Amino acid sequence: MTTRDKFPHPLAPDLMEKTWAARESWRVLGIMAEFVQATDKLAAIRPAVSFFGSARTLPGHRYYGLAERTARLLSDAGFSVISGGGPGIMEAANKGAHEGKSPSVALNILLPHEQQSNLYQDISQNFHYFFARKVMFVKFATAYVVLPGGFGTLDEVMEALTLVQTGKTRKMPIILVHEPFWRGMLDWFRTTLVSEGMISPEDMNLVQVIDEPQAVVDAIFDYYEKRGFQPSEAEEEILLNL
Repeated sequence: MTTRDKFPHPLAPDLMEKTWAARESWRVLGIMAEFVQATDKLAAIRPAVSFFGSARTLPGHRYYGLAERTARLLSDAGFSVISGGGPGIMEAANKGAHEGKSPSVALNILLPHEQQSNLYQDISQNFHYFFARKVMFVKFATAYVVLPGGFGTLDEVMEALTLVQTGKTRKMPIILVHEPFWRGMLDWFRTTLVSEGMISPEDMNLVQVIDEPQAVVDAIFDYYEKRGFQPSEAEEEILLNL
């Protein structure tokens, strides 16, 4: 007698399969609902800048202040500021934008160990699925501004670089703030990725490193000076298929 015979599953195999299929169908509908709700809510926020950085950075830290000042300048210059809605750099970005002239946008994620939402959100959208949230960061971004952070921050940077490199999203400024923090990673890109042919030398031009908040704003305006902030027809098509 097998273990399966001694301890049969309470549901017959065919019923188990149908139950799983039903749950999966409902999950797909939930994913669709997140995309629809977020797209409707965020449709009017352009031009917008997506901010990333560590959730562990405390108020009073130089990175927190750097993020807050940069977000305030961007907000006053007419950019909505999008962050992950949590503490640390996300809070600093939302706070700076909230105190400025343009909307402070938060894409909050529901986590097993619940992320505490910050208090500086003019527009809020909650997500259950990480990948749906990540699409929205890219879909509505005119630029990426990235402060020092950990695995999550690196994940967002690498995804943005990959999407731009492969033409799966439109080209945009990807700005790393505070050069000393990023120096080792960028040196490794050059000495290993480029030298071993894993990326092209031109791919290094996809990212900029800037230290001063006003210089971040100026770099974004310089990039769009001759082409405008609105996506072209071809870029809109790319974003529809993101």
